[in-house]
Amino acid sequence: MEVKANMAGNVWKITVEQGSKVESGQDIVILESMKMEIPIVAESAGTLKEWKINEGDFVNEGDVLAIVE
Repeated sequence: MEVKANMAGNVWKITVEQGSKVESGQDIVILESMKMEIPIVAESAGTLKEWKINEGDFVNEGDVLAIVE
């Protein structure tokens, strides 16, 4: 499953390491936009297989942030 950005912003903090197990609804990355912190959650449980971004990157709405399998 691809985890996508729901809005444009800067990747402020990655909260889960690659290879870690995640639960459905768990915050995995926090975006910063207009001085607000926006948590992005895993939509299903699984293993965070791959990050497609790094902290400090700018992402657009719809960009793939991570792969959870």
